[in-house]
Amino acid sequence: MLILSVESTCDETAVAITEDGRRVLTDQIFSQADLHAVYGGVVPEIASRSHVEVIAQLADRAVAVAGITKKDIDAVAVSYAPGLIGAVLVGVNFAKSAAYSLGVPLVPVHHVRGHIAANYIAFPDLKPPFLCLAISGGNTMLVDVRDYTELHVIGATRDDAAGECFDKTARVLGLPYPGGKHVDALSKQGDDKMYKLPHIKVEGNPYDMSFSGLKTAVVNLVHTSEQKGERINREGLCASFCRAMSESLVPRTMKLAQELGYDKIAVAGGVAANSRIRDDFKAAAEKAGKTLYVPPLSLCGDNAAMIGCQGYYEFKAGNRAGTNLNAYATMEL
Repeated sequence: MLILSVESTCDETAVAITEDGRRVLTDQIFSQADLHAVYGGVVPEIASRSHVEVIAQLADRAVAVAGITKKDIDAVAVSYAPGLIGAVLVGVNFAKSAAYSLGVPLVPVHHVRGHIAANYIAFPDLKPPFLCLAISGGNTMLVDVRDYTELHVIGATRDDAAGECFDKTARVLGLPYPGGKHVDALSKQGDDKMYKLPHIKVEGNPYDMSFSGLKTAVVNLVHTSEQKGERINREGLCASFCRAMSESLVPRTMKLAQELGYDKIAVAGGVAANSRIRDDFKAAAEKAGKTLYVPPLSLCGDNAAMIGCQGYYEFKAGNRAGTNLNAYATMEL
């Protein structure tokens, strides 16, 4: 089954062609990073306009590169929530038009479900059930993946997402956008014990998280140093920040996997590209005798292949949408 899939929830426009939920024929991605770099973050209006400008071209290119014709497409899948509402609307409206004109089913896909499904592409042997930590710019959650379309959130951030904290840390340190990779690079050169940063615990659910305190601590450290005329050791702060973030994520995930009795643990989303988090998960999984699945860097960020993969399983589960499908800025998993 060939699926044309569309992703436009933030600042990447992507169109992919996937086969049977596991094989990627092509994934065409246009990154807007250069457009937003001057502003130090994503500008929603600019993101939406850029999606409009390139999405049709990407779709035509995807079909050509995949070596198929439009008549070969069996369904259209689209990420319809959550995300920047204007950006998501572009992808949803394009996908509805494509499905209607091709006379094929339209399949709605939750963006975070897509991130989790990226592991199915990277690891063809991976099948539910397993535990997945989904960490991105807008979401941080521990998900019990009982089946391909049966997912239950057991713990999540109560405030800021992990990726948002990376972005804020990069911005306050004057690092270029997108900041996550620059924080990661500097952290490798620093002492991760140089700065003491908070590890927040949340009452009521040991698997819920909070990162606003960590973000505020970093901002206050930098501003206090500036006011005193002191130099912040950026390498040390980045290393300390990555350590604090990892120590908030990895132990919780390992503890929950043990509680659920799962031997398979997956990590997904843009923050899964962080080297400290990847290394700590690898060490923890080896120590606990668990099998770890972390997608390659190319599948950590937003892409359309992951939407096509999850779309295949949503299609098999009978999930369809009509031309009245809407976009949503927020939506539970």
